Amino acid sequence: MSVEERTQAPAPVRADAPVRAGAEAPPVRADARASVRVRVPAKVNAQLAVGAARADGFHDLANVFLAVGLYDEITVTPADELRVTCEGPDAAQVPLDTTNLAARAALALGERHGIDPRVHIHIAKDIPVAGGMAGGSADGAGALLACDTLWSLGSSRDELLAICAELGSDVPFSLIGGAALGTGRGERLTPLAVGGGFHWVFAVADGGLSTPTVFREFDRLTAHTSVPAPEADPVLLEALRTGDAVSLAGALANDLQPAALALRPSLAGTLAAGTAAGALAGLVSGSGPTTAFLAKDAEAAARIADTLLTSGTCRTARVAEAPAPGATVVEQTAS
Repeated sequence: MSVEERTQAPAPVRADAPVRAGAEAPPVRADARASVRVRVPAKVNAQLAVGAARADGFHDLANVFLAVGLYDEITVTPADELRVTCEGPDAAQVPLDTTNLAARAALALGERHGIDPRVHIHIAKDIPVAGGMAGGSADGAGALLACDTLWSLGSSRDELLAICAELGSDVPFSLIGGAALGTGRGERLTPLAVGGGFHWVFAVADGGLSTPTVFREFDRLTAHTSVPAPEADPVLLEALRTGDAVSLAGALANDLQPAALALRPSLAGTLAAGTAAGALAGLVSGSGPTTAFLAKDAEAAARIADTLLTSGTCRTARVAEAPAPGATVVEQTAS
């Protein structure tokens, strides 16, 4: 699980129960042949600066997001009740009840507009599950845009971003993509200029890491130190603006990395293998356990991925370029 998937607790609901936006809310009249498919990207944190724990249990962040070209696809179709299905790598690990951010997105949008969200949400996974790359947040943002389109609501970006912020800390970034600085708990976004493309390799580990557990370990490791207020690194922001991969590599930072390594020491071997293979730099992605490596160019990225695959330190390795667009409608079938 990634840092952006720390969410507000949903209302208590039986996991197997269809949920209505309100007892009197009318269903949307839409033919079952209608559907909307949305593509939404993964992310990498070029910088994740973490402040001390707040009274509400969250941490203030300076979170420099880059959307990367690994995508989940969310298809929403009218149905008799709200339900979620999933396919793809590690799909069995994805919850199919109302704890899933995609389901919660449909519920939140329906409640705001008095709509009974009787839809089938199908998630085609390609973003690593529980890997620190915002897979859950991506699905929430994708379902939100898909339902808004299916129901012909025409919500403004600000309206959708407000719902995203209620769903989770990094769901807003999954909606807009590109590059952005997230402050607060990560939900307040300032778009960032990027002067070129950056080539990344992602080493996917076996199993996931719990984001709350990683934050608790961060709190334990920093319990007797003064945790500074998080700030974006101006050197890193300038490297993004100019498209300078070497300068960006020197500025990559993740305050959660020591906690992730303490919980999963084997990640140190993956980081060593990637840097030895020629990566400009490597770091844990978000709260892990996926590790991310910045490469000089596409050819170097392919070589690093091949070396990681044969190193025995990861389950698989994926190559992707950043920045990538945010949630985008790629197919719409009218009733």
